[in-house]
Amino acid sequence: MEKEQEENGNRSQKTMEKEQEENGNRCQKTMVKEQEENGNSSSCCSVLIELPVGEAAAAEGAGPFNLEKAVCSHGLFMMAPNQWDPISRSLSRPLRLLDHHSPPLTVQVRISQPTASTLHLRVYGTRCLSPQHRHSLLNQVSRMLRLSEEEESKVREFRKIVEALHGEEEAAAECLRSFSGRVFRSPTLFEDMVKCILLCNCQFSRTLSMAKALCELQFETQRPFSGVRAAEDDFIPKTPAGNELKRKLRVSKVSMRLEGKFAEPRADHSKSDLQPSQELDEPHAYKGMGSFPSPEELANLDESFLAKRCNLGYRASRILKLAKGIVQGIIQLMQLEEGCKEISLSSYNKLAEQLRQIDGFGPFTCANVLMCMGFYHVIPADSETIRHLKQVHSKSSTMQTVGRDVEGIYAKYAPFQFLAY
Repeated sequence: MEKEQEENGNRSQKTMEKEQEENGNRCQKTMVKEQEENGNSSSCCSVLIELPVGEAAAAEGAGPFNLEKAVCSHGLFMMAPNQWDPISRSLSRPLRLLDHHSPPLTVQVRISQPTASTLHLRVYGTRCLSPQHRHSLLNQVSRMLRLSEEEESKVREFRKIVEALHGEEEAAAECLRSFSGRVFRSPTLFEDMVKCILLCNCQFSRTLSMAKALCELQFETQRPFSGVRAAEDDFIPKTPAGNELKRKLRVSKVSMRLEGKFAEPRADHSKSDLQPSQELDEPHAYKGMGSFPSPEELANLDESFLAKRCNLGYRASRILKLAKGIVQGIIQLMQLEEGCKEISLSSYNKLAEQLRQIDGFGPFTCANVLMCMGFYHVIPADSETIRHLKQVHSKSSTMQTVGRDVEGIYAKYAPFQFLAY
């Protein structure tokens, strides 16, 4: 009897210790809260993950986190498969969640900010996420929105420079109000690299159509037997008319342009997540569009087919060589990302030299990729930069002088010239 009491006591103590440990983990500041939500059918189920943000940043001088400013800070947010909704102020897109013990899980994710200190990550089409899938999700969201401590430090330093240079000037106040200091990027370095290739030598409307076509192609290749497919020529995207300019879009300008397409006034969802009807519609918002293709999905495609299907032109060859280099282990993405953990001129030069070894990575593409990797002291220069200098600074530049001109204007913001641009 005494033995049974001792064993029961040990079990009770262990149970209490385990519960205390679990409660302690749940109370950690960096915890995520996962909730399972089922709809009327299995296709409508979703998982909600709450991600705390903003409190540490506000306390340490980086300013409160603002999802809209963090997303609408660069034209990359307009490229498929990203979809920003200015009414609900939410970002939706497919994400490929990795788990070493099972094939990748592609899910639709919607990111919203119901309160100043919380992000809601709603994952559609699944009832639960494995710890590995959840880890993959949080890593990708953190990369897109630059939620790391290193990025927070850069935000604080940039704000200090702006305030020191301009003090109480209205220009400084407007800059800090409209721009959070974070530049939106993709969930993976590969997606950033491909999109930087798509930015070269074309209008931004063409860039958008090529990115969309790649996501449509990914959807098609994953569903080869899903119904009747249209003729190949029908899939070729047509570049919209008009002289849209490729540029880094500040949130104030972007919001005005996007909201103009909606007749209804913007709803205020600051205190709650989206309504249930909107949530149930979400899984169907990507009909015909998949995730951004992976290196493995692109590597074995025929170059002429890819060029024609996605209207890529000469870019098809460069994208295929990049994908094959990654699959074959010649290009090590993890090694490249490790190299950007130390932000210095020497690490920038080393990474730039590595990128230049990749076919098609000239100065403009390299500068854009390195900006996505967290280096802000170089402003990628093209014809849009010339237009910007003329319009904003009344400075007439050429392709031969634009690099020198932007350096002269923005050098005072070093090492964050791109953030001030």
